[in-house]
Amino acid sequence: MIPATYASWRRCIEVDCGLVLEPAFIAARLAELRDADHERTAQFVRCYGDAHRQRVIGWFEQAARGG
Repeated sequence: MIPATYASWRRCIEVDCGLVLEPAFIAARLAELRDADHERTAQFVRCYGDAHRQRVIGWFEQAARGG
């Protein structure tokens, strides 16, 4: 299932995937997702679309602010 809300995305990241949203992890993911030429970003866009990439960027930014 593709998360549609910040809460469901955060649960997916932290609970389902067991990842910790630490500042370094968030910064690395944001840098990658903001780079349209990055291979993994291009693959992400092919799978989920650019609108979802923009949502995920927003969710990482929210997490960075302590959201």
